[in-house]
Amino acid sequence: MRSRPSPWRARYQQRFAAPQTVVVQPTTWCNLDCRYCYLPFRKLKHQMPPEVAEALARQVAQLEDTGHPIGIVWHAGEALAVGQQKFAALLDPFEELRRAGRVRHYVQTNATLITDTWCDLLSAYDVRLGVSIDGPAALNAERVDLRGKPAFDRILRGITQLREYGIPFSVISVVGTLGIAMPEELMEFLTALGAHSVGFNIEEIEGVNTDRQPPTALQAEEFWRRILTWSREHPGTPAVREVDRLAEYLQLIRSGQRAEWDRRLLDPIPTVSWKGDVVLLSPELADTTAPEYGDFMAGNIVDRPLTEILRDAHRLRYVRDFLTGLDRCQAECEFFDFCRGAQAANRYFENGSLKTTETNYCRVSRQALVTALSTLATKETAA
Repeated sequence: MRSRPSPWRARYQQRFAAPQTVVVQPTTWCNLDCRYCYLPFRKLKHQMPPEVAEALARQVAQLEDTGHPIGIVWHAGEALAVGQQKFAALLDPFEELRRAGRVRHYVQTNATLITDTWCDLLSAYDVRLGVSIDGPAALNAERVDLRGKPAFDRILRGITQLREYGIPFSVISVVGTLGIAMPEELMEFLTALGAHSVGFNIEEIEGVNTDRQPPTALQAEEFWRRILTWSREHPGTPAVREVDRLAEYLQLIRSGQRAEWDRRLLDPIPTVSWKGDVVLLSPELADTTAPEYGDFMAGNIVDRPLTEILRDAHRLRYVRDFLTGLDRCQAECEFFDFCRGAQAANRYFENGSLKTTETNYCRVSRQALVTALSTLATKETAA
């Protein structure tokens, strides 16, 4: 007799697609010590052995081919801190997949280590760059090195190297209580940098970053309103990640393509640590332990294929709790159709459980953006 399918498996498959992104930790170490960083082991110099990268490349090849390259995102430490020879050794196992269009490499970097030879290597492997910089010097003051010295000038030097070499890059800016009140200055600065797109991570409570006061929802709504206004008044400036996502949603809904939006399921975002441990749903859950969820580990790719780890994701308690939280969000929240339930890590770090619903992340990064756009539209209609 054929066994009945697990209802948890069905619920997982209803919410999650095949991975579109795999976050990979080449090293735990970072040469900066940003005051808002969530990584607990950023001062330890663990590095991924080539054998782990080789195992991961073999297993990524077994993931579902959706017709779009899987993003291999080198992150969760300063990736370039491993050095050029070691980084090339980690990239090499993926070369056949990259040349076949199955994967695309991304690096999120603080840019302080960028040199001409790094530019050569990144170009050779067609690595897409994301640079972390929070704005002009006053807004970037939380980004310091291990001696507490500002990293701003070194970040700018790295960006200059990228521009001189013709390597395009995006920017991610952490927006704290100072930057939230200076959106125009922030956009002017980031535009002058030459980034092709920018993303704003409004500071969150997560990981070991638990004792700082994040911006409020009211501050965030004003921030997004002014970002929207500034961007419209300055055509040709960098695309804003969050605004583009909202614009795409509205375009699909208004043009009768809701089915296309509904087909876009969540990404399980497997995050692979330097030693092969896998955490699902949010990279920020790695290196975290909790009474309810243990260490959040779903498995280790050295012992078990990633396809099997993902196949059994619905068996994990924290994944089941997240699915329960998503169901509650869908039933209770007017923003769910666009938001789709926000981030698992924020639920845990803010509320202590993945079964919960609204977080400050929801309020400042999703709800405030929608409300800001609605307020602007209402004013324009009234005028």
